[in-house]
Amino acid sequence: MILRSVLSRWHTVLPLLALLALAATWGSSPTGWLAALVGALLVGAVLSAVHHAEVLAAKVGEPFGSLLLALAVTVIEVGLILMTMSGPKPQPTLARDTVFAAVMTTLNAIVGLSLLLNAGRGGEARFRAHGTGGMLAAVLTLATVTMVVPNFTASPGPTFSPSQLAFAAVVSLAIYLLFIATQTSSHRDYFLPVDSAGNRVSAEEHAQPPTRRDTALSAGTLLAALVAVVGLAKVETHALEDGLAVLGLPASFVGVLIALVVLAPETLAAARASRRDRVQTSMNLAYGSAMASIGLTIPALAVATLVVPLELHLGLSPLHMALLAITGVVSVLTVVPGRAVRLQAGVHLVLFAAYVFLAATP
Repeated sequence: MILRSVLSRWHTVLPLLALLALAATWGSSPTGWLAALVGALLVGAVLSAVHHAEVLAAKVGEPFGSLLLALAVTVIEVGLILMTMSGPKPQPTLARDTVFAAVMTTLNAIVGLSLLLNAGRGGEARFRAHGTGGMLAAVLTLATVTMVVPNFTASPGPTFSPSQLAFAAVVSLAIYLLFIATQTSSHRDYFLPVDSAGNRVSAEEHAQPPTRRDTALSAGTLLAALVAVVGLAKVETHALEDGLAVLGLPASFVGVLIALVVLAPETLAAARASRRDRVQTSMNLAYGSAMASIGLTIPALAVATLVVPLELHLGLSPLHMALLAITGVVSVLTVVPGRAVRLQAGVHLVLFAAYVFLAATP
């Protein structure tokens, strides 16, 4: 009974354990089984932080709930990026690698999995082409402006000048805020789910909003989890680099790992929604996460460069630009009809597998 009670409160227990681990290992570089344990607590703290952000989002309602959840995930992502970049080895491409990994994960892995789970029994997955197409257009615009354009500027290397970085940050934030306003007010119907017959779902099942006590507990635990995530990321920097070297993986694979950990809750939520015949909800999660990853992370990193001397290489390699281009074409062909079958799901998942394979063996 005691064990079952502890497991049911994992989202509260894990951040506390992570803080204890942070206090015990701060200033050191754990190795072996201790590094593995700290890494597991780091992942647990990430999942706990997102869980408590969702609780607070349910309390405050929209559009503030979506903003709060996106901000929590962005704090985690930016914290992981900054702590890893501040390691002994310079990693100017880590921010680009992480954001691009998030884009490929959302546009291919989450979308492909959601479509497969819903259309896997031989049917069609239905969603709203207007809203989903608008989100896709915003994601592709953000990705192009922030990660393709730097390769074609007069600045040396795949970088922005300070003024160009500021412009890209403002544009990214503006598009994300415009998306939030569109989704939650002016054209909310474009993002509401439809059933397998294409009819609007008239009512959704909502859980009871959290109590004041639960809200206060989630706020405190969220803060503790965020502190633990950022601190343990710094502690684990050496162990992560050594682990990748032992496995023969390039240093850029760190970005893939960060994106997979940060987006794990969204992936599970999208899969659950798809199995409940709410594919539009899955699409909202996928494309909304992609927009938050670019629209909030890039501005946050731009501000961080004013405080911490960081070198940001945001321009994608030719290989990654090719993957982004084919992902954009496939996504457009998937979204425009407003319905998809197993074939489209398989194509998206193959694209994601190709990205991960090429990231591991460039």
